[in-house]
Amino acid sequence: MTSALVERGSPPPVDPGADVPTGGGGGRRRPRRSRRSGPRSTLTRGAGLGLGVAVLWFSILVLLPLAAVVAVAAEGGVSGYVSVLQNDQTWAAVTLTVTQAAVVTVVNVLVGTVIAWVLVRDSFWGKRLLDVIIDVPFALPTIVAGLVLLSLYGPNSPLGLQWAFTPSAVTLALAFVTLPFVVRTVQPVLEELETDVEEAAASLGAKRSTIFRRIILPSLVPAIAAGAALSFARAISEYGSLVLLSGNRPFETEVVSVRVLTFIENGNNTSAAAVASVMLFVALVVIVLLDVLQRRVARRG
Repeated sequence: MTSALVERGSPPPVDPGADVPTGGGGGRRRPRRSRRSGPRSTLTRGAGLGLGVAVLWFSILVLLPLAAVVAVAAEGGVSGYVSVLQNDQTWAAVTLTVTQAAVVTVVNVLVGTVIAWVLVRDSFWGKRLLDVIIDVPFALPTIVAGLVLLSLYGPNSPLGLQWAFTPSAVTLALAFVTLPFVVRTVQPVLEELETDVEEAAASLGAKRSTIFRRIILPSLVPAIAAGAALSFARAISEYGSLVLLSGNRPFETEVVSVRVLTFIENGNNTSAAAVASVMLFVALVVIVLLDVLQRRVARRG
């Protein structure tokens, strides 16, 4: 009897997940929510070691040299940057380099996309040869490229085009060394695009221009933007092909790389580092803007 009364008077077991009434307001307590843990790392020991080696190698090759350039440039302070950029010759070199690099990048976006389209969508005699020749600017030393361009467009040009030692020579040299970037970034994307969607749109009455604008172009924009960023960054840093072809005339054909070399030869490393860091900032801004563009297009797609 006693045990039965004890069992009857004992409170019923409480379910941990059930609502428990509070003593004051008669309400019910909400069940406690478990805290969400952050994303767990999936790196294994081998992958973590590989990541560490990659970061160390990248730091030695890229981050430390860039930090050293910025540190040397910072020795002159803000006044050092201002004095360097206020120099008429330096500002002319910066303006020429950025302007010509932008022009060449736009040309490469248009011409490179057309070349990639022809190599992927069309069949013709010599297609494989053209596909190999596209990579010649990658393999050819830039000083040799300058010599080749000088023999074709110099004073004794067999084509009758004497563009050497003029601003056109800068455009020509930059276009030569940066041509493959857009082609090689767009070409794989075109090869992966399926033509079934295009054929379905055409069967529904869509025009070729509409198909290209609404179906093909959104898929190509990220690749085009990546190639344009590489092309611009490569153009503003070109030196070898311009040494022979442009003539390095101050206020006319002198580019930033030649101007930096002039500062170093005169023992003014701070000014050289300041100009180099300015061009680094310009390249980073362009790369970030193009990356934002391709991400937005990818989201919409």
